Amino acid sequence: MRILLVEDDVMIGEAVSLALKDAAYAVDWVKDGATADTVLAHGEHQAVLLDLGLPKQDGLEVLHRLRQSGNAIPAIIITARDGIADRIKGLDLGADDYLVKPFDIHELLARLRAIVRRQGGQAASVLSNGQVSLDPATREAQCGETLVMLSAREFSLLQALLLRPGTILTRADLEERIYGWNEEVESNAVDFLIHSVRKKLGAAAIKNVRGAGWMVEKAR
Repeated sequence: MRILLVEDDVMIGEAVSLALKDAAYAVDWVKDGATADTVLAHGEHQAVLLDLGLPKQDGLEVLHRLRQSGNAIPAIIITARDGIADRIKGLDLGADDYLVKPFDIHELLARLRAIVRRQGGQAASVLSNGQVSLDPATREAQCGETLVMLSAREFSLLQALLLRPGTILTRADLEERIYGWNEEVESNAVDFLIHSVRKKLGAAAIKNVRGAGWMVEKAR
């Protein structure tokens, strides 16, 4: 999944970016509210982590404009503002969750996994279409009796497909979800990842729709 991190504190931004990448997320990081406002308008991301005390435009204003535009992207506020009034305002403006600094990075990742599941319409902690299952907490995937550990990129690809079972995702769709702005994408990168996941789980795990893209079967 591709995450937008909006954080002006360099130390916190670097730590969160590294943790997200280690957890198999593609991360784009901006440091002020005005840039975040512009980036979010393009709809490239699947979730946003939003600080409030930002230069140029406060995080609450970013969130307000985001929801006014009809953008329902999952948003977690990460901020040092711990007052009840601030929490209520953030949640009322449309935040999906609110985490006060300093926070444990594992808690942030767990909350992010939870809102990503809800975005995909799944309540269970393990993503599944009835044939293939994926545990975001461990990166373990299972198809039939085969249980394997996926690499970060393999996990990102399979997660993107399992969040939308029955939906064809193009090469561009998958590249957008797997890679951040500053990551070079080789022309055959998605093909290589598809081949790698199929080799581990079996060819039936991911269906190729010739000339269109790839999908996992919808649960029956």
